[in-house]
Amino acid sequence: MMHRCVRYTSSTTWRRRSFSSSTVVDLRSDTVTMPTADMRAEALMAPLGDDVLGDDPTVQLLQQKAASMFGKEDALFVPSGTMSNLCAILSHAATVRSVGKEIIVGAGSHISMWEQGNVSTLGGVHSRQLPDYSSSRMSLEHIRSAYRSDNDDHYAKTCLVCLENSHNLNGGAVLNKAYIDAVGDLVHNGWEERVPLHIDGARIFNAAVSVGLPVDELCQAADSVSVCLSKGLGAPLGSVLVGSTDFIYQCKRARKALGGGMRQSGVVASMGLYALENHVERLQEDHKRAKWLAEELSSHGFYIAHQNQMIDSNIVFFCLPPSSASLSNQEFCNRLDNEFNVKIGGGYIRDGEKGPMIRAALHMGINDEGVERAVEGMISVVK
Repeated sequence: MMHRCVRYTSSTTWRRRSFSSSTVVDLRSDTVTMPTADMRAEALMAPLGDDVLGDDPTVQLLQQKAASMFGKEDALFVPSGTMSNLCAILSHAATVRSVGKEIIVGAGSHISMWEQGNVSTLGGVHSRQLPDYSSSRMSLEHIRSAYRSDNDDHYAKTCLVCLENSHNLNGGAVLNKAYIDAVGDLVHNGWEERVPLHIDGARIFNAAVSVGLPVDELCQAADSVSVCLSKGLGAPLGSVLVGSTDFIYQCKRARKALGGGMRQSGVVASMGLYALENHVERLQEDHKRAKWLAEELSSHGFYIAHQNQMIDSNIVFFCLPPSSASLSNQEFCNRLDNEFNVKIGGGYIRDGEKGPMIRAALHMGINDEGVERAVEGMISVVK
């Protein structure tokens, strides 16, 4: 059990502690994690080969491990989550014989907001963006009504539905198995033609740990899943895309076209493999610290920008207290960095919220003392 060291002398007075200021507490993202000593040791000893030629045994082990964990036929190691999503969309879209194609995706999803519109600029695929803010998910009715066949040549044909789990901009909100299964049943059986389901699972293991299910059960209804190794799992780079054998074959071709074919990539694949084998269960520690951080900030007037202020996983979005209206988010972040050596990111905007939000992402590089220093700094800055 995680023990809190933070104590208050009253509801408004913070008992200051002496913290080491030499260590940076970096809450900007869970991508800032550094590979552990054990990971680096694995990289030094990893058997290597040319992965483009299919000769890297460590990459093959990683792909086999990922496919097995998700109950899928095959997997592909790629440099980034953005490339993984794009390979998936291009490959699913390639199976549709239509000049105009579109995907159904959440308006606040990573695919919609932070991948530079690559599905349209590089893939010629239109995105049909549905609201996903009010309940942290696209409604089944919205998805159902968004389907478009090629019976009317005014429309782009629906070729794919994409979910994000956990959902970054909705504060790491988790989609449960019942919802994913319902979407899967709709897109596979509820329309004129079967449409595949892709999950952007950059933080899918956070979601699985949160709901207490293995990823193969949680993602059973998905035709493909993109899994990021460089966020909470702590690998230095890389994502794995899982799906059917035929699908992964097409994704490998897409990866090559996008410049993602790597050579002796077992060096980094070994660290991703280590992460899958050793860093999944520890994600619950990040979730506990995220809840702790949110509770402390809420008790000091910060607005926790989540559904019912509930924290599902490792991300906390918040707004500054009303009493600090003269303090901009940028000034808050700058002072937190300069005075407490705590880094954090601001400027996130989501429909229906009170204004630009600040995000804190907990990860394996943040311990209890780091959360304490972050909380002390945040409270001191707004006062």
